[in-house]
Amino acid sequence: MTNSRESTPLRVPSSDASGTVALKWHGSSLELLDQRLLPAQEHWITLKSASGVAQCIQDMVVRGAPAIGISAAYGVALAAGRAEGEDWQAEINRAMRELSLSRPTAVNLFWALQRMARVFDGCGSLSEAQKQLSDEAVAIHEEDIAANLSMAEHALEAMGLSSGVGNPAPISVLTHCNTGALATGGYGTALGVIRRLHENKLLKRVYADETRPWLQGSRLTAWELMRDGIPVTLNADGAAAAILAAGEVRWIIVGADRITANGDVANKIGTYSLAVLARFHKVGFMVVAPSSTVDMALESGSDIPIEERDGGEVREIRGIPLAPEGVPVFNPVFDVTPANLIDVIITEKGAVRNPDVQGMRDLFG
Repeated sequence: MTNSRESTPLRVPSSDASGTVALKWHGSSLELLDQRLLPAQEHWITLKSASGVAQCIQDMVVRGAPAIGISAAYGVALAAGRAEGEDWQAEINRAMRELSLSRPTAVNLFWALQRMARVFDGCGSLSEAQKQLSDEAVAIHEEDIAANLSMAEHALEAMGLSSGVGNPAPISVLTHCNTGALATGGYGTALGVIRRLHENKLLKRVYADETRPWLQGSRLTAWELMRDGIPVTLNADGAAAAILAAGEVRWIIVGADRITANGDVANKIGTYSLAVLARFHKVGFMVVAPSSTVDMALESGSDIPIEERDGGEVREIRGIPLAPEGVPVFNPVFDVTPANLIDVIITEKGAVRNPDVQGMRDLFG
C-alpha cells in the first residue's frame, strides 16, 4: 500500500525562510538535492524507499546533522507507505534499523528515529502508522525551520546586536563547512544567524572556509550565500589565521553534529583549530545547533564516536589525483572542540555562555 497523500506542504512563514531547499516531501516520495554535484549541477534524486534514503545519507547526497535527521524521518514514513501484509510492523522496524546505520556521529539522526519510533509504537494499524508517521516527519521538518529562526534571534542577542539596541556597525564573521538551508530543513543554523545579520543590515562580510576534503564551504556555502546576495569571500582553510590576525572578523560562527553534557562539540573537521585561533586572536566563538543535537547522555567529547571515511576523499577530487597513489590517509569527518574554547552555544531554547556541565544542565536538564 502506498501513502495516498501526494503533497504535504510545510506550514513555514515564507517571509522568514530561505529560498534554498535541500529536500522536498511529496507524501509518497522524497526528493533530495544531490549536494555532491553542487555548484556545477542542481540535480534532484527522487526516493520512494527507506533504503534509498539511507544510501543517500551514507553517500552524502544529503548532509548536515538536521537535514540528515529530517531525511531519516521521511525515510521511515516512506517505509510505512510501502509496508503491506502481516509483516508491516517488521518492515518498518527493519527500515528504522537500516537508517540508524547510515551515519554514526550526527545525533539528530538517532533523535529523529527515536521520535518516529515512539509514534510508531502507538499505532495499532498500518493505515494509522502511515498517517501518523508521515505527519510526524513533516512536524520534525517544520519544527527544525522554526528552531532555526529562533536560534538566529538568540544569537544576535548573545552578540549584543538585537534589533532596537543601539546603532551597531556591521561586522564580519568567519564560518566553516555548510550550516545553511542545505544542511537543515531550511534557513540554517550558523548560516541562519549570518542570514539574520544580513537581513538586519549588520553584516559586513562572511569569510567561508573551503572545508576540505569535501569542500562544503566552497561548493555549498559560497553557492548558497551568493545565491541569496549575501557578501562572501571564500578562503582556503589554512588562511583563517591570517584573516583573524587582520582584525576584521568579530565572530567565528559554526554548527555542530553533537554536543555533550559538558558542552564539548563535535563538528566538521577543522572546527577545533578555529576555536584555538579564535581564543588567541580574542575573537568570539559561537556554536549554533538545534537542541536535538545535544546529547546529555554523553559526558564529554571523548565519548563521541568519530566517523572516518575512505582515504580516497583526500587523495583525489572527482577522480583527479592530488597525492601519491596508496599514501596512507587520516580522514576523520569531525573533530571535538572542548567547551572551554567556546564562548556561547545557541539553540532554540536559548544561550549557554561559557558552557560547562552546570550551564548545560540548567538549559537541557
